Amino acid sequence: MRFGRDWQDWRLWRGLEYVGGLSKLAKDAAHSLATQRWEGAQIVYQMDVLGVQSFSIVLITATFMGMVLAIQTAYALDAFGAKLYVGEVVAISMTRELAPVIISLMVGGRVGAGITAEIGAMKVTEQIDALRAMGANPVRKLVVPRLVAVVFFLPLLVLLADALGILGGYIISTFELQISGRFYFSHAFRMLKFTDVLSGLGKTVFFATAITLIGCHNGMTAGGGADGVGRATTFTVVLSSIVILISNFFLTKLFLAL
Repeated sequence: MRFGRDWQDWRLWRGLEYVGGLSKLAKDAAHSLATQRWEGAQIVYQMDVLGVQSFSIVLITATFMGMVLAIQTAYALDAFGAKLYVGEVVAISMTRELAPVIISLMVGGRVGAGITAEIGAMKVTEQIDALRAMGANPVRKLVVPRLVAVVFFLPLLVLLADALGILGGYIISTFELQISGRFYFSHAFRMLKFTDVLSGLGKTVFFATAITLIGCHNGMTAGGGADGVGRATTFTVVLSSIVILISNFFLTKLFLAL
């Protein structure tokens, strides 16, 4: 019984310690963003590595997501004779929920794991200590470029996913459901509001920030050689996914209340 309480206390302490470290990293990154010169070349490089190279993931995921959504929606609405309104459901579902969440999960897994693995390797080989010894700020050099790149590029990828998902729904509606393309798009954009797109992008900015900070923090605190970096990378993917799914609930309620 005593061992169980000690174990719970230890887990609680580790959890609080982790949240404190993550909060400090967020504060340091915000301070560096506001007061120090940005590493322009590094930001562009990270945009290419973390953003541009994720286009293929978004292309495949979003297109087939829209196609599946159209099929399932048509199947459900056909019982009420409302199959023609597939476009409205696809457009609103993609922009408000599916594209922000699914693309953040897909890209976040790739990006978060890559960030943790790269920074973790630098940590265990003492390259971060070398940066500090030379008077460089690791947060400015390592965290800020990745944070700016992901926060800038992930919303663009979600916008692309919105368009591709609606296009995927159009393909199914036209070639399988026998709904004219003109009718599909007119109904899709008749119900779609700018606030729907904006709420999805607002969620994405939060998701991007969480993914990057979690990935950087886990990398900068990794230890134990290659095994430690592997564990930190796995933890980044799991924790990022949990944070995205939980925060999506509260962000959805917030945006619906506005």
